[in-house]
Amino acid sequence: MSRFGGKRLREATGSAIEARRGSAPFAPFAPCVLCVLCVLFAAAGVLAAAPAPAPTRRAVVGNATTAITIEAGSRAPRVAALTLHGSVLWQDASPGELPDQATVGGITRTLTWRLDGTQSRFTPTRVDVVYESDEPRLRLVWQWRARAIHGPLEHRVTIENLSAATLWLPLVPSWRYAWRIDPAVALRRFWVEKGADTPSADGTHDDALDADTGWVGRSSTYARPIAGQAREMIPYLLVHAVDGDRLGWYLGLEFSGRTHLTLRRDADVLSGEAGLDPDPGPYRTRLPRGARFVTPTVFLGAAGGGPDGAGNELRRWVREVLGSRRTRQNPRYPLLVSNSWGSGMAVDAALAEHMIVEARTLGLEMFHLDAGWFRGVGDWRADPVKFPQGVAAVADYAHRQGLAFGLWVDWTQAGVSTHAGALNVADPVMRDWLIADPPPDWKHAEEFKGITADLGVPAAATWAAREVERIVADNRVDMLEHDGYLVAQGSTRTDHPAAPPDPATLRVSEDSGYVWVDGSNATDVSDHATRAYYAIYEGLRRRRPSLLLEICNDGGRMVDFGSAAHGDYFSITDTYDPLSNRRAFYDASWVLPPAMLETYVEQWPAPLIDNFRYMLRSGMQGWFSLMQDSSRWTTEQHEAAREEFALYKAALRPLIREADLYHVGARPDGVHWDGTEYYSARRNRGVLFAFRGSGSGESAHRFQLRGLDPGTRYRLRFHDHGAAEDTVLTGRSLLEDGLEVRLSAPLSSELVFIEPAL
Repeated sequence: MSRFGGKRLREATGSAIEARRGSAPFAPFAPCVLCVLCVLFAAAGVLAAAPAPAPTRRAVVGNATTAITIEAGSRAPRVAALTLHGSVLWQDASPGELPDQATVGGITRTLTWRLDGTQSRFTPTRVDVVYESDEPRLRLVWQWRARAIHGPLEHRVTIENLSAATLWLPLVPSWRYAWRIDPAVALRRFWVEKGADTPSADGTHDDALDADTGWVGRSSTYARPIAGQAREMIPYLLVHAVDGDRLGWYLGLEFSGRTHLTLRRDADVLSGEAGLDPDPGPYRTRLPRGARFVTPTVFLGAAGGGPDGAGNELRRWVREVLGSRRTRQNPRYPLLVSNSWGSGMAVDAALAEHMIVEARTLGLEMFHLDAGWFRGVGDWRADPVKFPQGVAAVADYAHRQGLAFGLWVDWTQAGVSTHAGALNVADPVMRDWLIADPPPDWKHAEEFKGITADLGVPAAATWAAREVERIVADNRVDMLEHDGYLVAQGSTRTDHPAAPPDPATLRVSEDSGYVWVDGSNATDVSDHATRAYYAIYEGLRRRRPSLLLEICNDGGRMVDFGSAAHGDYFSITDTYDPLSNRRAFYDASWVLPPAMLETYVEQWPAPLIDNFRYMLRSGMQGWFSLMQDSSRWTTEQHEAAREEFALYKAALRPLIREADLYHVGARPDGVHWDGTEYYSARRNRGVLFAFRGSGSGESAHRFQLRGLDPGTRYRLRFHDHGAAEDTVLTGRSLLEDGLEVRLSAPLSSELVFIEPAL
């Protein structure tokens, strides 16, 4: 019996897997994945040669790391077991369930489902279990699939309305589970916050998972920090053991709308669900004749090694499965960027060209024109006073200097511009697209904030798709950033495709320059708008596969896996000092590829050149964007920056793109030391980012490195201090005793490069 109450699969399967494990725990095995899964299928009795299906069909679907056993009952399916490298570690105690009711013509009907074995599909890497209901007539597909040879599996539920009438569905969770566990085993619950606005003092949570504790984590496109409420999460949850190999399972959502994850430990059962957020409610969604409702896709994986072990498995999967292959193959990804927001809305053509020249001399690779270039909110055309020759002229200038060109826009925000083509709150057609009518005498609280249009309205989505295409084409854009609260949640409207709000709970307010709508239909509005947003960007990507897409959304509010599948990188916080940047990176890098994680580097007091490098390196662990007028730097700072950017291209970027990442220091607090290690087994190279805080008397710190081979001797090259600090140590010593780094100046840093000693 395993520690979690599971049991061993057939010895033939286990032996085949164990033979390939090698010395590294949970290393992916080499034999053909399909061959191994065929063994698993044989154990479950569902190969093509198996006898005719019984009332309950059993199947195994998975890959080299994670597999699940599925039981398709006559009335409902379930995940019976979760397997890591052939060992069943978690078994499900729930009977399985499907939606039990729908409302037609104001009458609530009980749904009775039956398994359709002829339409169901069972393969080693995908299972589609089909159920049908007669009254009302519905078809449901319960799907699990593996899209890579490693990493998690994906699941979603699709319900198709085959009846002649429109019906209403209650909340349909993406997935519910109830794992059997040993009541005595010590478990921990791990999750991370979004860095929206500014990272909190906590950020990363790794808490004891005790009995009788219920927990809910929420995510949305808004992520507004509200006093007294828990911060929104990157929609990912890991449960792991405390000791041994720190085995665990993780669950996440590939969706940007309003979602939640829940978890409860009761005696010998660990239960919860993932999917759309039922609060505020009651939730319902309209399903017209012939339409399909699809739950947000969840992913489920098993891993060892605690949060970093699971994170390295997941980050590889996100890069390969969710991310753009075209972007991943670009050798300059992630780019080094100069961003104009250091000058705010005051940017004009002269300043832009000045910054482009500065960027070229420093070795940066893109000029990013931020907010301030347009005529008005909703009127996304060049301000003729600031840019008399248009934004395209700036793009052309950047291209002649060898730089890519990026552009800021908040393309669902409506304003008061009356120019032709503008998204105008006074236009009677466009006004109905908005989440609410403008308050009396409404005007912009800030120059770049308006009222959100609901993309769930087909006419609004059609306009937006054309407008985004025009913005990219007219301005010769290589990268498009979207900001603001682009995806609606909540609406006062009763004639939009989403459910109308309950008047008793509806609330309209203004805050931070925006109009907010809170009501019972918030989740349904968010669901429709999110899917329309995805469709717009999918179409844009098909037409312009080389276009880069930044997800900013008011600084880190849409950091999630659905966005990772539709954009190339995130702004992870709206606060840009060194400490905030490192905190936001520390948190988000547990679950997302570091190349996707952008930190803007603002002007910061740096009296010493060591402080200056500390400022730059605090934003160089992932995607780097400089948000300063570098012409104000000293000659020494210019030279130091050129060296840092050259080093980034030659030595850091290859590791940021593909290496495993380890959180070898505490979460940054600005006072004590913190650090991050990259190591790529394929390249036999790594680097330690070491940062000393402001505390006096802490001139040295020892970092225990990770991911190294205990039997290999490694050369440690200290970039700033040269041969005086260089040394050779065994992997065992670095793993067990650690590496000492010394820095004499507070608020300074060091880069230590790691490679096998010849």
